[in-house]
Amino acid sequence: MQLVTLGRSDLRVTPVCLGTMVFGEQTAEPDAHAIMDRAVARGINFLDTAEMYAVPARAETYGATETIIGNWLRARPGLREKLVIATKVAGPSRGMPWVREGLGMTADDIVASCEASLRRLGIETIDLYQIHWPERNVPMFGTLYYDPAKERSQTPIHAQLEAMDRLVRAGKVRHVGLSNETPYGVHEFVRLAEQHGLPRIATVQQVYCLVSRALENGLDETMHRLDVSLLAYSPLGFGLLTGKYDEAGTDGPGTPREARIGRFPSMRQQRWGRPEALEAARRYNALARAHGLTPTRMALAWCYTKWQVASTIIGARTLAQLDENLDAWGTTLSPELLEAIDTIRWELRDPAN
Repeated sequence: MQLVTLGRSDLRVTPVCLGTMVFGEQTAEPDAHAIMDRAVARGINFLDTAEMYAVPARAETYGATETIIGNWLRARPGLREKLVIATKVAGPSRGMPWVREGLGMTADDIVASCEASLRRLGIETIDLYQIHWPERNVPMFGTLYYDPAKERSQTPIHAQLEAMDRLVRAGKVRHVGLSNETPYGVHEFVRLAEQHGLPRIATVQQVYCLVSRALENGLDETMHRLDVSLLAYSPLGFGLLTGKYDEAGTDGPGTPREARIGRFPSMRQQRWGRPEALEAARRYNALARAHGLTPTRMALAWCYTKWQVASTIIGARTLAQLDENLDAWGTTLSPELLEAIDTIRWELRDPAN
């Protein structure tokens, strides 16, 4: 894999990034270490985590993933310098009072969260520090419409950037990014950074997969024109695009118990648990098989080769899953298959947005 540059930063990363949010919940620490070892051995230099991980978020596992990564790094002297490590500060509380006091995300919260992440990771500097979701009210995580009546912002974007600037100047952060953002948010973060000499965002981490392509409704143009790189997450649609739910569904007696939707019933209420999302995934999965591909390979190859994507974040609960995801790199989809994919999208649109 050739390294790609993120935005206007000096970060050079592999076009596949190892996501770690299941470490500490579905994946025990020894297995997580083995997965990270295998990823590095196969050439991956980019790891993504967050202060709120493991997922599903709960008080008992808050910060566990960062701690696991920190333990792994401490046992492998010299490895840290070869890696690009990204983590995220949680936005305003979404029913998670253990993250911080209060409902917002102040400038001091950003600094305190960063310092706590550094301690758990056991490193001196975070390469890419991202705001996990916006401090202001926006439609996200399956919400379709912006509602100005729900506005509750207490920390302006300018103040958030000033907090990031404190961290960069202190040597605790190299570059900054966003996640789950809107075109307005990306424009405003860039505008204010350039106007006031504050850190310019290098990346936006956004859901992007066959059953959720809302990014293509304007955010991709915004990021392209402003030279901000996309880190695509959930390329397999929370597992829907692997085919493992095709027969049993997401809530039937045959639902895989080891899978997230099978193991954690609350996740069936999210966008990935919608009947429409499963039905669309079944269509794409059948299309993959008809073209001699596994659903996983087609879904990842589609994401890996989209012009919008700088690096795709893959999640792996096991070594076998990691290898399957990495083996999909280099797969080329024929023009006929890409046309068939777009035909399904035209008919079913984006049911997991």
